[in-house]
Amino acid sequence: MTLLAFRTPASTLTGTEAPETVPGPALATGSAPRLTSTVAKEYVHRACHAEVFLTGSEQLNETTFAVSAQWPRAHTFFSTPDGARHDPIQAAETIRQVGLYLAHTRFGVPLDHKFMMWNLDYTTRPRRLLIGAKPTDLSIEAKLVAQPRRTRSTIDFTLSTVVRRGPHLAATGYSRFTTVPGTTYQRLRRGRVDDAALPAPGPTAEPLPPARVGRLRPCDVVLAPTDAPGTWHLTPDFWHPILFDHANDHIPGMVLIEAARQATNALTSPVTITPTSAATTFHRYAEHDAPTTITAVHTPGEDPDALTTTVTGHQHGEPIFTTVLTGHPDHR
Repeated sequence: MTLLAFRTPASTLTGTEAPETVPGPALATGSAPRLTSTVAKEYVHRACHAEVFLTGSEQLNETTFAVSAQWPRAHTFFSTPDGARHDPIQAAETIRQVGLYLAHTRFGVPLDHKFMMWNLDYTTRPRRLLIGAKPTDLSIEAKLVAQPRRTRSTIDFTLSTVVRRGPHLAATGYSRFTTVPGTTYQRLRRGRVDDAALPAPGPTAEPLPPARVGRLRPCDVVLAPTDAPGTWHLTPDFWHPILFDHANDHIPGMVLIEAARQATNALTSPVTITPTSAATTFHRYAEHDAPTTITAVHTPGEDPDALTTTVTGHQHGEPIFTTVLTGHPDHR
C-alpha cells in the first residue's frame, strides 16, 4: 500500500474545516508574500503554541518529507546550564513532533487517536547546537515508513530523521510509533484514560539540588534521593509547564528521557554531562500513581573519550524504559 493511500483531508480530522494554512487577504498589487508560522499545535499534541517547533512540510517522494523547524534563542527548559547551546533533548522533542505531525497530515490519523511511542533515539553535533544571533532555523529530512496494518484503524510506523542547520548536519534521529483509536486505547489502559481529567499530585519528596543534575532551577529537577547508590525516586512537578504541557493519563516519555539525563549527572556529580546522544526504549506506560525508581550505571561505549550510561526506570519491579546516553564530561 502506498503512503498516499493513508492520506485524509484535514477537514475530516475534526469534523470542521481545519486547514494548515489560511489564505490572507489579496494584496492590491503584486503577489502575496510567503509567510511563516508554526504548524497547528494539535498536530504535535501540544497545548501551548510556544512549544511547537515545526513550521511546515513538503512531500518529496512516497516516503520522504522536507520539514522545517525553528528553535528560539532562549527557552526556559531546553537550554544548557551555561545558556550557550540548545539542549540536545530539544532535538528529541522535535523528532517526536515530526512523527506526530506527519502521521496526522500524511497518514490521515484522526486527532482523537492515541499514539504509543516505542523508541526515540537521537544523536547531535554539539557545535551545531550553539545559540547564535537569531533563532535557529532547521531543515529536516524525514523518512516515514508504515508497516503492514494490524487492523484498518491501527498504524505502526517508523521515522528516520536528518536534521540540518543550514548546510551542516546538526542531528539524526529514529523513532517508532503505533496509533490506535480512542476506544482501543481505553481498553488497553483499562479505564486509566479517565485519569487525564484529574489534577495531578504535586511532588512528594525533596528533589536533588539542581546543580547535581545539570539544571539551574529547582522546578526542573525530576529526581529525589534514595538510600541505594545510583538509584533515585522519580518525583517531577506535575504542574511543570513544559514537561506536563497538557493533562495525560501517564507520565510522558519526554519526562522519562529527562529523568535519564538527570540520573546521568547525579551519578557523575560533580562532573556535568550533557548527553549528545541517547537511545530510549519504552517498555510500558509509566503510571502516575505508582512509585518509580530510576537507576543509572556506567557501561562500556564505542567512544573511549566519552562516558556512556545506561538508565532504567521501574515500577512495581517491572521495567518501564531503558535509555543509553553518551556524552563528554565537563568539570564544573
